[in-house]
Amino acid sequence: MGMTTAVRPDAALWRLGGVLIMGAVLSILDATIVTVGIDSIAHDLESPLTTVQWVASAYLLAASAAIPLSGWLTDRFGGRAVWLTAVAIFTAGTLLCGFAWSAPALIAFRVLHGLGGGLMQPVGQAVFAQAAGPALGRMIGVITLPATVAPVLGPMLGGALVADLGWRWMFFGIVPLGVATFLFARRLLPAPSPEGTQAPLDVRGIALLSPGLGVFVYGLAEGVAVAWIAGALLLLAYGVHASRTAAPVLDLKLFRNQGFAVASASTFLLGASLYSSMLLLPLYYQQIEHASAWQAGLLLAPQALGSAAVLLASGPLLARFGPRRTMLAGIGLSLLGTIAFTQLGSAPSGLMLTLSLLIRGAGLGAATAPGMTTLYGSLERSRIPRAASAFNVVNRIGGSLGTALLAAILHDHLTTATSPPAAFGTTFTWALALSALTLIPALCFPSKGPQ
Repeated sequence: MGMTTAVRPDAALWRLGGVLIMGAVLSILDATIVTVGIDSIAHDLESPLTTVQWVASAYLLAASAAIPLSGWLTDRFGGRAVWLTAVAIFTAGTLLCGFAWSAPALIAFRVLHGLGGGLMQPVGQAVFAQAAGPALGRMIGVITLPATVAPVLGPMLGGALVADLGWRWMFFGIVPLGVATFLFARRLLPAPSPEGTQAPLDVRGIALLSPGLGVFVYGLAEGVAVAWIAGALLLLAYGVHASRTAAPVLDLKLFRNQGFAVASASTFLLGASLYSSMLLLPLYYQQIEHASAWQAGLLLAPQALGSAAVLLASGPLLARFGPRRTMLAGIGLSLLGTIAFTQLGSAPSGLMLTLSLLIRGAGLGAATAPGMTTLYGSLERSRIPRAASAFNVVNRIGGSLGTALLAAILHDHLTTATSPPAAFGTTFTWALALSALTLIPALCFPSKGPQ
């Protein structure tokens, strides 16, 4: 059964979408921006690199652990209150990071940072989907745009700030954006609906799911086998618990809904293949072409431009061609745009790689919107917050699995290949094969969007 919310005026939705986009950009920017400042932080705080690496990992762990809570919090207190609180926590954490006097203090503030950032994305998606109702398909490209553009902007912005002002301005520079986002959101976010859930918090489920997800994602991202195995066991234990609990924090019964199940399978495989292979691109330009973080960001700009152009047109595309054909076309373009990178050992021209990135970006843009439209359009309005939580958990696990797999393949081939470019080419070949799997759930998408 689809959502029954009346269509809000487009102007109000555009304003709401704009505010939520600001939050999503903040969250993704801060997850990516610090990677270029790690060396500078280690030198300034006189701390070993092994300790300072936790500046990035702490954010990842905290954000992953916060996501499962987002559905219950939104149901209990309303999306407006939870999102405003998340932005406030995120902005306070950002400011404190800039004033950090030691590596342990910076890591602690990054945990606070990550808790706010982890809540912003699923809660923002739920707020927008509930407000948009049947208009979601026409406007989904706008709300999904940051996930494509911000990862490119993060290293560019971080590289410029570190070079000109020092690493602390990676944080100070974002604080005004956080304050502006909070103030705009107070004016524009819709008031909470009167019906709030009174379901008690599933404490045992949280004790299993949040640390399980955080440790699992960390273990995969950092290559720590003990961590991801422990995380996987906690996640399995949560699955057993959820099957026996009346009101689990993440409702696995959502996967019985066909639209939700297909969209979740799609986002899992997209995260594991197309999106995780984005890790390889900046690594190639920085390690093989010896580009700086700023230059690598510029070289990746064609992919972001291709994605942005298609996402902005995704509403009409979905209306004309439907989710299934739009998704299949997007995956096809993404595969086509990846082929040139499988030939890196043969030194393809810079122009060929640039055009390939543009095509790949267009494909990623076309493959993003149908999943969210199908997922949220297939559910009752009241189930959207829990669905957003589950959807983001699945996406996070898929992306972490794919990234870990491709990183392991690249490391193996860098030690055995005759040339580093050939190692990258072979790894992209694996990414191409993995990406082809996304065609399977794409074939199961509905031919028409929700009415």
